[in-house]
Amino acid sequence: MDCLFCKITSGEIPSKTIYENEHVKAIMDINPTSNGHILIIPKKHVTDFTEMDNVTLGHINNAAKIVKEKLYNALNPDGLVLVVNYGLTQEVKHYHLHLIPAYKKHQDLIDVEEIYNKIKTQ
Repeated sequence: MDCLFCKITSGEIPSKTIYENEHVKAIMDINPTSNGHILIIPKKHVTDFTEMDNVTLGHINNAAKIVKEKLYNALNPDGLVLVVNYGLTQEVKHYHLHLIPAYKKHQDLIDVEEIYNKIKTQ
């Protein structure tokens, strides 16, 4: 299968990993919409949530809670937006959950490497 996210979760393509276990991998988005934009990706290929079993969904939600703590400790956002694109708006046909920090004051985007280093140490 020629799936970008399968290659990332298997380690074939390098990523800035924030959290990982045997079921999911959380990485920095390479085209963030906000400082600290993270993707949580199941390691098992699933196109969208309608194909996903409840166990995998539970692992994704648990990872979201862990990553949320890392984000808040490192960046202190004012909120968090969780997004799942489906159908027409889904660019990569492998389920993934976006965690997008929200800030009251506008922030220019900081280099992903700098943000990664802040979050990774949490």
